[in-house]
Amino acid sequence: MPASALINVMTAAARKAGRSLVRDFGEVEQLQVSLKGPADFVSAADRRAEETLYAELSRARPGYGFLMEERGLVEGPDKTHRWLVDPLDGTTNFLHGVPLFAISIALEREGELIAGLIYNPASGETFTAEKGKGAFLDDRRIRVAGRQELQSSLIVTGIPHRGRPDHELFLSECATVMQTVAGLRRTGAASIDLAWVAAGRFDGYWERNLRAWDVAAGIVLVREAGGFVCDLDGGQRMLDTGAILAGNEAVQRGLLALLRQSAAAA
Repeated sequence: MPASALINVMTAAARKAGRSLVRDFGEVEQLQVSLKGPADFVSAADRRAEETLYAELSRARPGYGFLMEERGLVEGPDKTHRWLVDPLDGTTNFLHGVPLFAISIALEREGELIAGLIYNPASGETFTAEKGKGAFLDDRRIRVAGRQELQSSLIVTGIPHRGRPDHELFLSECATVMQTVAGLRRTGAASIDLAWVAAGRFDGYWERNLRAWDVAAGIVLVREAGGFVCDLDGGQRMLDTGAILAGNEAVQRGLLALLRQSAAAA
């Protein structure tokens, strides 16, 4: 299925920004041996990628607003459209030379998410989805996994690091989930977690304390791949609450029940 003009715009912007990230990633690997370390360099890489994405998307769709990690909210003359952009999801992976990071771009129209793209410049994989048109990995249609039992499911999550809240709650949730599922994983990039759920690599995913630009594109991907997404109250306020759960219908329902059980016991 040929990509739409919108997906072509998003892909071109992501790949242009991705080229600079790949160059910077190579430099980060060399900086690991320095005393100062690569943290300042990575921050600059993040900003450079965001500037490229802002310029390319603004040129292709003049007037659209933005919600971006570095710039924050940028109002545009067109109040019906807004880009949600994370130029480098998986910054800590990038910092340590781990090739699991992504550019994430989503588009809202009148408050509804209608398109998403997640691009890993290190692997070259591009995940795209547009409302009503399905989800794709490069040119191949993707679907969520079909497993119906949590006992056979591979689940991915995010671990709250130093400075983040809810450590005790996470440990309680983790203890509950790991007793039931086939395996538990952590990639370090929420966008990749959601893309891999859409592609059937993971069966389910949950995490707290995220930002809208972390998950917006992945929400579109999972939905268009036949999956279900909710917040951890079972509602649809993922962008507002920063909490998300995704999977096929059976896994999402079962995982939500486990997490509620854990929260009640915590």
